Formats: sequence, structure tokens, C-alpha cells
Amino acid sequence: MNDLVSPDAPATLRVARLPSGVTLAHDVAGQGPPLVFIHGVMGDWRSWDAQWPAFTAHHRCLRYSRRYNHPNHNTMPSPDHSALHEAQDLLGLLDHLGWERAILVGSSYGSFAALALAVQHPERCAALALSEPPMMKYAQHSAAGREAEARFRADVIEPANAAFRRGDDETAARIMTGGINGQGVATLTPEGMSRRLQNIVAMKTLALSSDEFPWLAPAWLAALAMPVLLLAGERTPPIHAEIFRNVCAAMPQAEQVIVPDAGHGTSRDNPAFFNATVLDFLERHAPATTTHP
Repeated sequence: MNDLVSPDAPATLRVARLPSGVTLAHDVAGQGPPLVFIHGVMGDWRSWDAQWPAFTAHHRCLRYSRRYNHPNHNTMPSPDHSALHEAQDLLGLLDHLGWERAILVGSSYGSFAALALAVQHPERCAALALSEPPMMKYAQHSAAGREAEARFRADVIEPANAAFRRGDDETAARIMTGGINGQGVATLTPEGMSRRLQNIVAMKTLALSSDEFPWLAPAWLAALAMPVLLLAGERTPPIHAEIFRNVCAAMPQAEQVIVPDAGHGTSRDNPAFFNATVLDFLERHAPATTTHP
């Protein structure tokens, strides 16, 4: 039996120790085709609370905290950390659980990690339902994207990185939170700041990485043969909207859905619509996603 991550962790939360040395806190529940939830950079396994009851009624669901996210205690240095490393962690977790194939449902950087795994190991991915993968290099594919990226770097990435380098994690968290959500410098509640600081190592590791946004070539994305659903919020900030538009152009085989009344965090902002849309997509593609662990 696996040990609990920490004494105050919920009783359902377990830890997987991968051959790489990485430990990943995770929760598994439900019955049916296996499905993995992958959170964004500032989230953790709790980010999927609004999805858990709806999806565990139909699927054997896994939600986990990525390498540097709460409540994991991984401290190994990773100066070029990226979605490629996160994909390898996910692959190790699937192996740990004995899951040969799974549906991947991702949000933000979790969607990026899911695509990285799908490109590297398509045989392990039964279907993809991904919200706004922030593949920054795709902003360069259009004039509007290049303009949005330049503004985002000047207003968000560079000030946040400077705050991280001088040890001002709270300011960096406010800048990153507001910038990703299109709100300027965010005003966070004490609870919101606490959650951000619990995941500050993950945020900092990516922000200061030498390769935060690795290249996944359009030809690789277009070659993915599993069912793919791409989602975006109708009021997402320009940088995400432009990246999404260009990623969709690289993946003509994917279904595309705009989530109403939602920004970058579609599963958080409009969970009822997100849940119904993804579950309908999976139901329509059920013959392709019925592999059990």
C-alpha cells in the first residue's frame, strides 16, 4: 500500500514513487474507461473538484498533482523544465497504475503536457479533451499572435520573472495570476494567495526554465489520430485566444468548442458547460475510448 503524502492529506490521496525518483500525489475513483485530469501551472489535484462527481460516474478517473505542485515534495533541480518532463512524469504514473491507455483531460499547461505525451506516445492516449494549451511559440504564426505575445512578455512574463529572481514570490504570484487570467495584477483573497503559494515552486520552476514552451511541430499535432476536443473560453485574454486559434489551425482533425461565460480557466469558470461538453464528446467517441486498466 502506498503511503499518504503527508499527515494532513485526505485519506483518498496516495503517492506514486516513479523510477525517476519523482513522487506524485494522486486520487483515483469511479468505474469505466480510464481518464486522467491534468491541471494547470497554478493548480493541483484539487483543481478538478467541480469535475470529479460528474466524471467518476462514467469513468475510472485519476487526478494528480504535477511534479512541483502541492502536496508533492519533489525538490530535484530542473533548469530546462517543461511540458516534456511533465509528459514523462505522466507516462510513469500510467505505468505505475498499470493503465495502458487513458483519456486525457487537461487545463492550460496540463493540456500542453497532455499533447506532449500524445505526440511522444500516441498509443497511450485514447482521446484528448484539452483547454487552451499555452504553446507560446504558436503565437508567432500570426501577426495578431506576435503582438499579443510581445504584450504578454512585457506585462506579465518579464515582471513576474524579475519578482521571482528577487525572492518576491507573492508579487510574482499576483502578476502571473492576473496576467494568465487577463486581469492585470491580481487581487487575491488570503485563501487564494495561500493556494498560489502552495504551488509557487511549480510556477517558479516553469517561469525560470530555459525551455518553458518547447516546440511541438504542427505536423506532429496534425498526425494525432485519436479523438481530440479543443476548448477555449469566450472571454479568454488575447494571448490565449491567438495561441488557441493557431493550434486549432494545426489540428484540423480536432473538434473545437468555445465555452461561454469563461476565461482561460474553462473548467473552473463554467464547470456545468465544460462537464457536459466533454462527457458528450467522450460518449460520441466511446468505441475508441473503452480500454480498461
